[in-house]
Amino acid sequence: MGSGFNFDLSKKTHIFHLKVWVLVTIFLGIFILLVLLLLWCCITRKTSRKKNTLPISLIPNVSGEIKEIRIDQNSANHVDRDSDIFNVQEKYGEKDSDKLLVHFKNDKEKNDDGSTQSGSFNYLDKDDSALESGDKNCSSHPITVASPLAGLPELSHLGWGHWFTLRDLEVATNKFSKDNIIGEGGYGIVYRGQLINGATVAVKRLLNNLGQAEKEFRVEVEAIGHVRHKNLVRLLGYCIEGTHRLLVYEYVNNGNLEQWLHGAMSHHGHLTWEGRMKILLGTAKAYVAPEYASSGFLNEKSDVYSFGVVLVEAITGRDPVDDSLPVHEKNLVDWLKMMVAAKRSEEVVDPSLETRPSTSALKRALLTALRCVDPNAEQRPAMSQVVRMLESEEYPIPREGRKKQKEKH
Repeated sequence: MGSGFNFDLSKKTHIFHLKVWVLVTIFLGIFILLVLLLLWCCITRKTSRKKNTLPISLIPNVSGEIKEIRIDQNSANHVDRDSDIFNVQEKYGEKDSDKLLVHFKNDKEKNDDGSTQSGSFNYLDKDDSALESGDKNCSSHPITVASPLAGLPELSHLGWGHWFTLRDLEVATNKFSKDNIIGEGGYGIVYRGQLINGATVAVKRLLNNLGQAEKEFRVEVEAIGHVRHKNLVRLLGYCIEGTHRLLVYEYVNNGNLEQWLHGAMSHHGHLTWEGRMKILLGTAKAYVAPEYASSGFLNEKSDVYSFGVVLVEAITGRDPVDDSLPVHEKNLVDWLKMMVAAKRSEEVVDPSLETRPSTSALKRALLTALRCVDPNAEQRPAMSQVVRMLESEEYPIPREGRKKQKEKH
């Protein structure tokens, strides 16, 4: 019987003249593969369903490199093509308007209290040591779990944010009421608003982008909206309707650099030297313009100059332009260059600092700033070099820069 069975299995078939046992093995293998494929499809489908049901709020708020933008804005932070297209931190607050796109804007902006300010930015940090006497009263905002977009109509959700109608934002800002203005400048006006889900947001109504081609505007906003970095603020969404162009950011009721140096938050205390340098270093690391500059709307070297102005502002505690000072001191950059040339560097440090920086730290910051504001754009460093310069223990002219200098000589 056994020999007969073996004989049957050894018989050749009409299918390519294969033996019966070979065909059985092939069919059994195909069956196993189909079962495994079916199991893989089921597992994949379940996984994708879970991902799709994750709320937006579960997107990591902080990550090591480019993963999440914390939109803290205490002032006007937004993205303009002309002046700010990458907020390194835009925080919207109640009184002052600032923006901090990595593309800094140096034009002065008018605030609620009648004061003016220039390209400064906001910075949130868990390290309270950044502030001196009043730092405890101004605690940094913890990362919240709830998303400002939670509860909004799903049909309006974009891959990275939300598409708003003009009506949505009119309702949120009480028809763009003057009472809700938290900042304004050449780029536009920033309003505080409340969405239908109760979330408070900052709405930036662009003035210099009116009527910009819809496709072009969408490309710019999409580029910004997908950026994720722990030192960047997050864009929640936008509105394109007729000639209206609006951007929506998270509203964070916290101070920004300009406020801590010159404005409403200074009564809480003064930023320490370490705190100021940490802000500037975080800003430099979050710079994203090089990848976006291919559009032709951003100029990296111009942004480096603007960053240098903010660095000088942090060192001195002075406004970039102050008409109340003598003629030779009105322009901050020119005054700084004059003081350094006269070997009076120690005198430029903000007098409000309780603990002065070391000579080496001051020299490092000053030389970095001076390179950033070099009149010759080609001589300005790249932001990656700025980061190394600020982190180095000694004044670091990057090796590439040294080679270029030697070649020129």
